[in-house]
Amino acid sequence: MTAIAPASVTPGRSGRAALRGTAPTTRLPAGYAVRLADDTKVCDGGTALLGTSTGRLVRLKPAAARRLVDRVVTVTDPASASLAAVLLDRDLADPWWADDAPPSPVTGSDAWPGVTVVVPVRDRPAQLARLLAALPEALSVVVVDDGSLEAATGRVAVEHGAQVVRLDPGRGPAGARNAGVAASSTPYVAFLDSDVVPEPGWLTTLHRHLVDPRVGLVAPRVLGLPGVPGGEGWLHRYEAVRSSLDLGPRPAGVHPHGQVAYLPSAAMLVRRAAWGTGFDESLEVGEDVDLVWRTHEAGWRLRYEPAAVVRHEHRTDVSNWLRRKAFYGTSADLLAARHGDAVAPMVLTPWTAAFAVALLAQRRWSLPIAAGVYGAATWHLSRRLTRSRHPLATASSLTAVGAVAVVWQTSAALTRHYWPLAVAVALVSRRARTALLAAAVVDGLVDHHRSHTDLDPVRYVAARRLDDLGYGAGVWIGAWRGRSLRALRPALRGFGR
Repeated sequence: MTAIAPASVTPGRSGRAALRGTAPTTRLPAGYAVRLADDTKVCDGGTALLGTSTGRLVRLKPAAARRLVDRVVTVTDPASASLAAVLLDRDLADPWWADDAPPSPVTGSDAWPGVTVVVPVRDRPAQLARLLAALPEALSVVVVDDGSLEAATGRVAVEHGAQVVRLDPGRGPAGARNAGVAASSTPYVAFLDSDVVPEPGWLTTLHRHLVDPRVGLVAPRVLGLPGVPGGEGWLHRYEAVRSSLDLGPRPAGVHPHGQVAYLPSAAMLVRRAAWGTGFDESLEVGEDVDLVWRTHEAGWRLRYEPAAVVRHEHRTDVSNWLRRKAFYGTSADLLAARHGDAVAPMVLTPWTAAFAVALLAQRRWSLPIAAGVYGAATWHLSRRLTRSRHPLATASSLTAVGAVAVVWQTSAALTRHYWPLAVAVALVSRRARTALLAAAVVDGLVDHHRSHTDLDPVRYVAARRLDDLGYGAGVWIGAWRGRSLRALRPALRGFGR
């Protein structure tokens, strides 16, 4: 097998030394199966696989191609295990279980002695009671009371049979989760925030991913909790499809600059062997992203599994929602200090940078220059595809992925990370105003179409822009506090020093 990926869409790694043990090199077990992702196209008579949304291209030798049956590879020997692992790591396939196969060694039950659920909480007795009532009684639960002022919080935990760890004074969410892990001894730990309610089968669905010994962490999809006050308002309807906790309907591997780049600690399942030093308690925000990226840097694989669902009580108050978005944004500088350009708002190569600049210039020569850059990039890449039956067509498909990616990256950066600069320039430049307005409206309308929301386009686009304004403001506040623009710098690939 050989693999090619355009640098413009290649997920990056920070190169920072890992803070935890190295992941095992054990291969996938016999019987494990992977299925090609929906956006993976089989090309060249079955000898090439193209990720139409990631720009990944993997060429298969004839023996490897024969192991792909009905888009599924089942592990039967070292060669098939290697093929399945490559397809997973290249985001071309996802773990797959036949309908009649047992879902995991958990035997279909959410009450398994190998898992401890850790719930960090400060006050919120009503939400805690709601969560604990949704968990099977036989499941081991540790509630970490992080300096609650309401005595009812501890009583609720005891009434539901949970082990209680009291922290006084409180240590924050990161410290509370670490304390919960320290109080447990099981090989797996599941984290649930007090304001979530898991749907039946969530733990079984997550745990089956840990059959792959290389997976250190897996998380479910987090959707809105129905029936909460304000649930019919425009903000709740927007959050129902665009929450920062909801990472979409498609399963994925997790890594910086990937289709899924992080996992929220509101709900996740961790293999203790991958736990290492745990959450960084010096971080008041972004501690979950930091944990995920450190685990990835250590060589562990991470998975996002939307078939497992946890419901979250979204905010419905606009002012609190905007403050929370800005709070999240302040984590960018802290994460950039620890993980380099993993947090970068854009990933650019020489050709994608030239392509974006040409379009932003809005001159007579913009489209011809952009077309020329696209053509040159396609021709250059086609020369590397010597084994392809249609090198130029394949190269054009790969280049198209990069072109679309950089257009959306640029649009998102203008309205999210760079909006203070974009607005300042727009005040004195007609072309800047046109670019900013086009980005704000087109991005919002396309996102509205993709979301399938019942919220009308006008209010959806307005909410989307408020979301970006809040987060972007937080990014700049964090940059000011850190006296650094490291969180705002694009990640450059292929430019040399």
